[in-house]
Amino acid sequence: MIEVVNLTKAYPDLVNGQFRALDEVSFTAAPGEIFGLLGPNGAGKTTALRILSTVLRPTSGLVRINGFDVTTHPDEVRHSIGFVSSNTAIYDRMTAWEMVEYFGRLYGIPNDRLEARMLQVFEELSMLDYRNVAGARMSTGMRQKVSIARALVHDPPVLIFDEASLGLDVIVARALLEIIARLRDQGKCIIFSTHVMREVERLCDRVAILYRGRILANGTLEDLANQYGEADFEEMFLTMLHQSDRARQAQVAEALHAFAIGGNKS
Repeated sequence: MIEVVNLTKAYPDLVNGQFRALDEVSFTAAPGEIFGLLGPNGAGKTTALRILSTVLRPTSGLVRINGFDVTTHPDEVRHSIGFVSSNTAIYDRMTAWEMVEYFGRLYGIPNDRLEARMLQVFEELSMLDYRNVAGARMSTGMRQKVSIARALVHDPPVLIFDEASLGLDVIVARALLEIIARLRDQGKCIIFSTHVMREVERLCDRVAILYRGRILANGTLEDLANQYGEADFEEMFLTMLHQSDRARQAQVAEALHAFAIGGNKS
């Protein structure tokens, strides 16, 4: 359902000539699976998710969503995905129903099917009580549910959640996780990005750890725990980052040493 092969995104850099936000990243995600894309701030997660959702174009590599290439068939990709983040804009003057209806029309859903689909989504998300509430009067939890509803209205096979629980209270955050788990059980392919490791442990079938634009590890939580000898996922996550930093520092020191030796010889 999602295929990413050697994905690279590079930007010009005045000092080094080029900065690689993503460096030959590869992973796959299947229907009925929640795939966690994890990493600290600046790791490249947002860049990867923007490429998956066709907001950014890759420098090189292959990305297919539901069989469509993000570069050559962006319209088909956009119809195949729903995207939810922590800062998805909600229009203050539109009601929940109007907002979801607007996006349903943007996706080209025929009028005779749109209302039935919206009723189904509003019932699944327990939103009927505030279908006529304007965005300006919605709580944070209500606004996030509207974001999810508009991502679901066209019934996409792939869903991307980018820090979707950020800023939510514990009750709303738990409800969000329950919704995501139900979507997985419906056969959706889900990319889930978060900084909350308890959410990862509760939801994700497989994860990839992204750091400095590269994948450090990829597998089930059980596989990674066995590989790193650490049952606590947060500790394992930090261990991976520290090991990567030490290896990087060793490479830099080795390069500087080689340069110094070469300079002395000349």
